[in-house]
Amino acid sequence: MPNQSCPDWAEALLNGFSQIFLQRHPLCGLLCLLAILIGAPGLLGGALLGGVAGLLTAQRRGYPKAERQAGLYSYNGVLLGLLISQHFAWSALLPPLILASGGLSAILIRQWLKRAKHPDDLPAYTLPFVALGWLLLGASPATALVAIEPDTWTLLSAPFTGLAQIILLDQPLAGLLIALGLLLANRRAALWALIGASLGVLIALLLGEPASALLGLNSYNPALAALALSQQRRQPWLPLIGILLSIILTPGFAALNLPALTAPFILACWLVHASRRLMQRASVDSPFESP
Repeated sequence: MPNQSCPDWAEALLNGFSQIFLQRHPLCGLLCLLAILIGAPGLLGGALLGGVAGLLTAQRRGYPKAERQAGLYSYNGVLLGLLISQHFAWSALLPPLILASGGLSAILIRQWLKRAKHPDDLPAYTLPFVALGWLLLGASPATALVAIEPDTWTLLSAPFTGLAQIILLDQPLAGLLIALGLLLANRRAALWALIGASLGVLIALLLGEPASALLGLNSYNPALAALALSQQRRQPWLPLIGILLSIILTPGFAALNLPALTAPFILACWLVHASRRLMQRASVDSPFESP
């Protein structure tokens, strides 16, 4: 239902922030925006510019209004604006780069949506963000992490830091605001996001990687996988499989000198979707099924 107290463009933009977490909820989006303002105020302008670029591109090209209002053409632009603002020093070329990247991400999403009309088709998720992010950053070796002494506070706050890392932040307060936004949008989604982030932290600690665990670098992809796959109700094993797959896939990108970004989450969810589709087809085609 449209939000009568919020202009269409503002609702669409806020939905774009919430769609990063696979939700359509303006208040969730507002809390995500607030998380950026508190966690990294210098990145907020880039995030807004990227989201607006995607939204305006979709409007100018006549993409369906329902999809625009849902934020489907904005969330990749928001992420790209954050990434570019974080990795590149300010110059006069920075705003045009963010605008171009955000606009191109909207075009890529539209092409995907046009071809993925069946419920069993693979979702795009944050693929434009990952693809364009790799082009922008190139092959980059993993940066050395500062050793962190685990204490009670850092251990308890690590899952929230993981939620914050989804939008390239590393402050647990930002993650707490995101968790609150998810709770308002969908309590089940909030629970699964925290389960995914917590399992990511736990497994990283068991593997002897305390720095990446406490900085949330091993938990944001599991949190996203849990969010995406928890939408299949009564099948709790799906998000659990997605969480484990995203954790297993993450080290492979470091071996390729590629920043993982959200690629492990995308691949994990695609593998789960493809496996379910193959199993469903096999059960239909089985000769042992009764006529």
